[in-house]
Amino acid sequence: MAYKITYSNFKGGTGKTTNSTMMGYHLAEKGFKTLLIDLDPQANATALYSLTRQNQTGEVMTFDKTLMSAIADDDVESIITPIKENLYLLPSFADLTSYPLFLEKKFPNDLSKRSTYFSEIVAHFEANFDYILFDVPPTLSTFTDSAVLASDYIVIVLQTQERSFIGADAFIKYLQELMGSYQTNFDILGILPVLQKNNAIVDKSVLKNATESFGKENMFKTVIKNMERLKRYDMTGIIDPKVSDKFDVHDKNVHALYSKVTDELIERIER
Repeated sequence: MAYKITYSNFKGGTGKTTNSTMMGYHLAEKGFKTLLIDLDPQANATALYSLTRQNQTGEVMTFDKTLMSAIADDDVESIITPIKENLYLLPSFADLTSYPLFLEKKFPNDLSKRSTYFSEIVAHFEANFDYILFDVPPTLSTFTDSAVLASDYIVIVLQTQERSFIGADAFIKYLQELMGSYQTNFDILGILPVLQKNNAIVDKSVLKNATESFGKENMFKTVIKNMERLKRYDMTGIIDPKVSDKFDVHDKNVHALYSKVTDELIERIER
């Protein structure tokens, strides 16, 4: 069975999509069959992986149906799309915004079944993968609840700014409420620090406060630095020195960092 991991925070712009997609990429690089499920109707993870496949293979991704229509047809597995060796995507589309209404109609008087329905969907194909990662909106929503309740682990992405710190604290409290309400057994795998500005006083202060508040053992040792090259990947897809001639030392640095943090992710799960 797959290890299922949600990346989230109540604060937007923390780097959750960047980190879920990059760590998914490196899990695949390490030989793990990995599926990224994009449960955000904004579909940023879908766009990034689509560009990655297009620029690495020259193939433009096309889909016969959207995720929402696949859910309605009880045929979600059919739209799982290969990106590269060992890496797959369950793509999101704008019409996923109608998923909460779909659940209300399907389960008009049962909030619990609405929240856990996506877990049942994932159960049909999770045995085919080693890791399943969820990217979700940075809000309290049906999408976030669905991913969390389908997950074994949660990675809280903490950008080193005060609002992100507050959002992480609020999200942990909300996760505790979900645990109590649904008798679930997911664990918080750790707090992943993402620097807004390298070596800045505010970033160091927020990181110090987070370590004191959440505990050193709960913080990822690997800190994600502010790297301009990561922003470029939103336009180019992930540039991989092993398959592309359009790379430089900055791409190598990005991949070295994410290989390291992915190793730590695996270690945290297996400890």
